[in-house]
Amino acid sequence: MPEHDPLLGGLVDELFASLTRSDQRRKGTDYLRGLLSTPGRKSVRNMAAALGGSGTGQSLHHFVCNSTWEWSPVRQALARYTMRESPPQAWVVRTLVIPKVGRHSVGVSRYFSPDRGHVVNAQRAVGVWLASERLSVPVEWRLHLPGRWRGALDCGAPSPAMAQAETLVGCAAEASLGMIENWGLPPRPVILDLDDTDPLPAFRRLCAAGLRPAARIRRELELRVTDPALIGHRGRTLPAGLVMRAAQELRRPVPSASADRRVRWVAAVRVSRPSAAPLAATAPEEDLLLVGIGRGGRPWPQELWLVRPPETHAGPAALWASGLVDGVGRSLTQIGDRVGMRDYAGRSFNGWHRHITLVSVAHTFLALSPVGGGRVRPADVPAAT
Repeated sequence: MPEHDPLLGGLVDELFASLTRSDQRRKGTDYLRGLLSTPGRKSVRNMAAALGGSGTGQSLHHFVCNSTWEWSPVRQALARYTMRESPPQAWVVRTLVIPKVGRHSVGVSRYFSPDRGHVVNAQRAVGVWLASERLSVPVEWRLHLPGRWRGALDCGAPSPAMAQAETLVGCAAEASLGMIENWGLPPRPVILDLDDTDPLPAFRRLCAAGLRPAARIRRELELRVTDPALIGHRGRTLPAGLVMRAAQELRRPVPSASADRRVRWVAAVRVSRPSAAPLAATAPEEDLLLVGIGRGGRPWPQELWLVRPPETHAGPAALWASGLVDGVGRSLTQIGDRVGMRDYAGRSFNGWHRHITLVSVAHTFLALSPVGGGRVRPADVPAAT
């Protein structure tokens, strides 16, 4: 990292404006330099060794774990900066799994991971990414606090944060709506990518707020078929994967927007949630569209999405959402993990939030700067619909 990069200097001046003390702004800049320049794991010890100076490690630790600065104003400033410098097409709400060895870091629990096929010991968080064809950067976070962590006295979490973090899907809804209600940001389409979690409760809340979300879902999610085109299946409640297998004759080819021009096959059918969980009290049953996406020569489908009608926009909307989600995944791998997104080793709730806030700033710097090979571009993002 250049010692005096003008982009970094401007970013720090704007984002750290809420830090009224000069020593806090200086320590924040040091922490960013550590995230950007330290090879390997971004622990306080490793960053202090890379930065040098007597007492650097203690200073960095205190700034993140024991200082009094608020992370929300920094994140709000980061969101506004990003929206000005590279306006997003959508907000991608994505889970972040942070594997852990012990069980003392705040929020750690054991849960079965369908993607890994076994039980993992990890923290789970939800991040809101500002995503476009040009770049993807995280600006807001919620840390999931399951079971024993809710109400725990040793994690330093204020009561409102505890209430927001009870479920992953609750984290997703609260984080998205909070950016509109508390930060005053202009709304964008919200794309939910919550791994094995049922996204429908968050989908419902976002719809009720007047937004048009899209959600990637698992094959096992049960839906009620309402499309008359699926003869023999209408009115039945089936796993989404089986519904789309039954609809494979409805597939239509859609050219890819990527350079290789591979064709993808898309089908959309009307569905609803089972009657015990309607989309909204005033919404008709046929207010959801299940979209399958796949490539020729592979098992059908490779992806399943839920979007809102009309049908003419369902396929393009799902392809667009899928491309942005893939772009966020690449940005996480190429930049986020590089600047220590999963590297916080402390145990406190406040410390985790301050670390992930500074990581988000470092991520944005690299995404925007040629120094970091920025502009991580999604490969398959059609024009916004």
